[in-house]
Amino acid sequence: MPNDHGKQIKDDAQYEALRHKGMSKEKSARIANSPKASKKGGQASDLDSRTKSELLAEAKKIGITGRYAMKKKELIEAIRNH
Repeated sequence: MPNDHGKQIKDDAQYEALRHKGMSKEKSARIANSPKASKKGGQASDLDSRTKSELLAEAKKIGITGRYAMKKKELIEAIRNH
C-alpha cells in the first residue's frame, strides 16, 4: 500500500515507483500528477518534433534556467534530463 502524499500527489503509487527509480521529487510529482501519465512516463509528444517556442514554454513550465540562450538540441536535452 503506497503512502498517502496528500492531495498534491494524484497517483501515490506511481510517485513512489518513480522515486524508487531515482527520479527527483519534483519530476516524480510532475509525472504522477499529469493527466496523460502512464506507468511508462506519459504520452507527451516527441520533443524532436516540437518547435523551439514550444520547447521554451515547456522549459519555463518546469523551471529550467538559461533556456533562452540554449539551442533547440540543448533545450531537448535539458527537458529530458530535468
